[in-house]
Amino acid sequence: MPLDSQADPASSFVAEYAHDPFGFVMAMFPWGQPGALVDRKGPEDWQRKVLEEIGAGLKSGDDVIREAVASGHGVGKSALVSWIVLWALYTCPDSRVAVTANTEPQLRTKTWPELLKWFRLLVVGREWFQATATSIYRDDPECRETWKADALTWSENNTEAFAGLHNVGKRVVLIFDEASAIADKVWEVAEGALTDANTEIVWCAFGNPTRNVGRFRECFGRFRHRWNRQQVDSRTVSFTNKGQLDQWAKDYGEDSDFMRVRVKGEFPRAGSMQFIDSERVQQAIAREAVLDTSDPLIMGVDVARHGDDQTVIRFRQGRNARGIPPIKLRIPDLMKIASRVQEEAAKHGCRGVFIDVTGMGWGVHDRLLSLGLKGLVAVDFATGSDRTDSSDATAKYANKRAEIWGSMREWLKHGCIDNDPELVTDLAAVEYGYNSNNEIQLERKQDMKKRGMASPDDGDALALTFAYPVQTVEQKVDFSRLKKGIR
Repeated sequence: MPLDSQADPASSFVAEYAHDPFGFVMAMFPWGQPGALVDRKGPEDWQRKVLEEIGAGLKSGDDVIREAVASGHGVGKSALVSWIVLWALYTCPDSRVAVTANTEPQLRTKTWPELLKWFRLLVVGREWFQATATSIYRDDPECRETWKADALTWSENNTEAFAGLHNVGKRVVLIFDEASAIADKVWEVAEGALTDANTEIVWCAFGNPTRNVGRFRECFGRFRHRWNRQQVDSRTVSFTNKGQLDQWAKDYGEDSDFMRVRVKGEFPRAGSMQFIDSERVQQAIAREAVLDTSDPLIMGVDVARHGDDQTVIRFRQGRNARGIPPIKLRIPDLMKIASRVQEEAAKHGCRGVFIDVTGMGWGVHDRLLSLGLKGLVAVDFATGSDRTDSSDATAKYANKRAEIWGSMREWLKHGCIDNDPELVTDLAAVEYGYNSNNEIQLERKQDMKKRGMASPDDGDALALTFAYPVQTVEQKVDFSRLKKGIR
C-alpha cells in the first residue's frame, strides 16, 4: 500500500513531502526533461508562494489554511489546482479532496482535464490511483471511497455535497476554481463543514475577480485576515501571450475594468461584470406573454462566423419574444441562409429584418437585398452607438452592439422570452466593462471563448431586434430613413 515504506520505497519518498507541497511538485514532475515540460523549470513565483504557504500552515498547525488568488487570464490556476490535488492524495492516506468551479462545463472541460494531464505526468505512483472523468481514487477496494478526489457540481438548492466534507484526524482539501461566480450559499455551507478538530484542512479559492461583491471579493475585503491572498497580473507570468495582453490594453484601455479583471487580477470598479443579471432573465421567462397586434413583428439574424457557432433567427413583437420559436442553423452556405430568412420573413409578415453584417453577414444581407426583401437593415456591431441608455441618460455605449444589448437589458424588465437554455445562458454570460472614454463596452465573442463560454449567438439575435425603431402597423414604415448600417 502506498505511503508505507516497508511495502514500497517509492512510498517513503513521496511521504517525505506530506508537509511540503512545493517539494512534492518539484520532485514528482519531469521539469526540463524532453516532453511536455521541456521548457519549464518549475512553478511560477506566485504558484510557489501558494504551495509554500500551505506547507508553512501545516507545519505550524493552523486550524484551516486558506489561500485566495485573484488573477488575470492564463496564469496557470488550473495547473496549481492539479498539483494541490495530487499532493493531497499522494502524501496522506485517506485524504478527501473536493474540487468545484463556477459552472459544470468549466469543471468538466477545463479544471478536470488539466488535473488528468498532470496525473499522467507523475514520475512515480500512477498505478496507485485510478482516474476517471469526475474522480481520482485509491486503487484498493478497501479505501477507494475514503481516499479520493471528486469533481463536485453545485447549485444554490443543492449544497449537500459540501456539507459532508468531514474527515476527522486526516486531511480535507477543498478547491474553488473560478471562485468569483460560486454562490455565497455554497461558501457558507463549506465554511460550516470545515470544522473537524485535529484534521489538516486546506481551502483554496482561485479565479478571475469578475464580481465586486460576494464571498470571493470578501476574501480580499472584510475576511482578509483569514486568508493568505495574492493578486496576480498575467503579464508577470512567463508563459502568457504578451502580444495578446498588449492588444487587450489597446482595445479596452489600460485602466478599463476588462484589463483590471482579465489581466491585472484586480476587482472591477463597476461592481458585477455580468451585463444582464440572471434574476432579470428568469423573471422574463416567468412573465405572462402580452401581445399587442399593433406592434411590428421584428426579426433579428445573427449569422454564424465559424463552425462551432450557429446562425440564429429570432422574432420579437413588442414585449413578446416568445410567440414564434427561434430558428437555429448550422450550415455554411450563405445563400441557403438567405433563402431561409426570406422565407420566414414572408411567412410571418416581418416589418423589420435586422442582420448582423459583421464578418460573413454581408453575404447574406447582399443576397437578400438583391431579392428585394422589404424591411431589410444591415447592422454593423462595430459602428458607433447612436442612442443612449433609456434608463440612464448618463450611460454611453462604445459601439452599436453594446447599445442594442443595453436596449434589450432594459426591455427585459417588462418583456417575456422563451425558456431556451442557450438563450438563458447567452443573456447572463456576457460581461462588460468601461473603456478609456467611460463608455460601456461588452466582452468580445473571442474573449468569451477563451474563458470557456460559447459565442452568444442566441443573445445577439434577440438583441438585433432592438437595433432601430420600427413603426407600428398603423404607420407607414420608411426604412430609407435608417441610414446607419445600410451598405
